[in-house]
Formats: sequence, C-alpha cells, structure tokens
Amino acid sequence: MMKGIDFQRVKVLPLARRRSLSAIGDILVDPAQPPRACPPGALGHLDACVAGILAARGRGAAVILMYGAHLIKNGGMSIVNALVNQGWITHLATNGAGTIHDWELAFLGRTEESVRENVATGTFGAWDETGRYINLAVLAAALAEEGYGRGMGRFIEEDGLTLPSTPELEDWIRAAPGNPLTPAWADLLRAMLRQNLPAGRLSVRHHWKATSMIANAFRANVPFTVHPGIGYDIFATHPLFAPAAIGRAAGVDFQLFGQSVDQLEGGVLLSVGSAIMAPQVFEKTLSCVNNLRLQAGRPIVRDHQMFVVDIQDGGNWDWSRGEPPKDNPAYYLRFCKTFARMGGVMRYVQCDNVTFLHHTLARLSGA
Repeated sequence: MMKGIDFQRVKVLPLARRRSLSAIGDILVDPAQPPRACPPGALGHLDACVAGILAARGRGAAVILMYGAHLIKNGGMSIVNALVNQGWITHLATNGAGTIHDWELAFLGRTEESVRENVATGTFGAWDETGRYINLAVLAAALAEEGYGRGMGRFIEEDGLTLPSTPELEDWIRAAPGNPLTPAWADLLRAMLRQNLPAGRLSVRHHWKATSMIANAFRANVPFTVHPGIGYDIFATHPLFAPAAIGRAAGVDFQLFGQSVDQLEGGVLLSVGSAIMAPQVFEKTLSCVNNLRLQAGRPIVRDHQMFVVDIQDGGNWDWSRGEPPKDNPAYYLRFCKTFARMGGVMRYVQCDNVTFLHHTLARLSGA
C-alpha cells in the first residue's frame, strides 16, 4: 500500500512569533467615513445592485454575499457587518481562507504572512493557534450538529468551547454506534487522545471579536457557511487536522447554503472577490435546488440578479452580450462564465471589493 507524508509530524510554532503583514488598526475601513471613489464604469451596476437589494428585501427574497479572503485583508469587515445588522444581507458564504483571516484578526489583531519567505523555511501556515483552534471549533461544532460557520462563530463569540471527557465520548460511541453523531464523537475522541487534550472549558479570548464577520453573523443569527477544499488551507497541515470533521461541517453548510439559494427567486447574489469558490459552489447548489423544485412541481429559481465584483477587466468582454466564444480568452474566466450560465441577470463589475460594498451600504443606509 502506498503511503503519503505524515502531517502529524509537522512542527508548529506560536502564532505570536509570526511576522504578520496586516494589523486590524491599519486595514479596518470605517463604514461611517465617505467611501472611496467608484470607477465610472461601475456606477450603473451599483445603482442596479442597490435597487435589486431593496426590491429583494421588500419581497422577502434572499440577498447572498459570497466572498473571498481579500475582502477581509482589505479591511471590509465593519462594512459587511453593517449590511448584515441592517438586514440587507441574509446569508454570508466564504472559503476556508476567509475564516482563517477573520479568526486571526479576532484573536491576535494581525493576519497574513509572507508566502514566499515562509514556504522556503517550511513555516508557511505552521502556526499552532490558528490550526489548533479552527480544527477544535469545527470538531466541537459537530457535537451540536452545527456546521463550520456557526461553530466558528460560537467559538469566537463565546471565547472558547467546552470539551467532554474521553470516557464520556467512549460511552456515547458504545451506547449508540449507529447514531449519526457517532463519527463526530469518534473524530473528537481521536483528536483529544492524540493531542492529550483535557476535558472541560477551553478559554480563548478574542479581543477584537467585535469586528469579526463570523461572530457578527452568529450574534445576528444570520446563516454563515464555509466551503473549504482539502489541502487549500493552512489548518490542514496542523497535527489536529481531522479531514472527516472538516468535510462533515462543510456538508452541513452546503445544505444550509442550498436553503438560502431556494429563497433567491427575485433575490440578489453578490460574488465579491471569489474567483473559484463562489462560482463552483453556486453552480452545483442552484442545480440541486432546481432539481428538488421540479420534483415538487415548483418552478426553477428565476428573476434573480447576480453581481460579480472583482478588479480584473473581465477579459475585455461585454458580458451583457452573453458568453464569449471559446477562442476568446474571456471564455476561461470562471468567475464570469459560470454566473453567466445561471439564469437570471449577471453583471460583471470591475471595482475594488471594499469600495463597491461601501458604496452599496452608504446608498442603502440612506434609502
């Protein structure tokens, strides 16, 4: 049998020793300040976006924000939190990196590292607290049948978690081997034994949790789903990494995301700075939702608007004309092409992600 490398032997280091490139005091954008100028070409799309959100919330339809980690590294947390707290956004979805930077800022007040320097020294992502606490939060979330996003939100907001004892977990497994939660109990038991983790309360202070998008969604009881890939994220290289637990939590979130997509008829989807996760996850989810709707005799999701925001030029293609031919390089821009195939109306907006959302908030707040 072929064997891979042993990630359990990876040497991890204290997070405080890392040279972090971004500090919360330097990057955080104040939503009360005037937003930076928006490119002229984006203004018409911005008008349509604001009108679409107003109409969607007026009819009770979903407004979903899917985003990549740069929205956090660019300091957009307070803007998104305001959009959630004012009721304009009904669902947040991100990738694993989006949770890493959010958590590190909530815990340490700093995030981001030099990939070039740290890969060469074997230290990229090898930071104990980041991998330890994200993996533990996800492992513990399964005990309450919660997904990745809600588990992380609870962990940040409640400043830690409570672990059962290993004898308790063993008893639960023996008493109910067929229980749907048994695999989750077993994953946590294995992690606790391997890392010699004590039972009881694990307190982890998050001094900057007020700006955390994950914690704010938890407080507001707004769905926050995480859509990671195995090997994409630095928590996968930590000795506590439990791939089955990550998959289980992401599976719960995938179902929750489907529930929100089912409410997207006449709604709005914002894909902000997510070139891979957002188009791929939305594509599969919308197909599943339409499958279930048709089985139930319901029409497919329609009349939805999709605003794809990034700083690339969109392949110099006018996406209002539809999909470019295969011999055009723009055809291979997944973040545009996929959404252009999803029914409804897709608009590509070339604009800085924080600037676009800041203008959106300012206009909605004054509506």
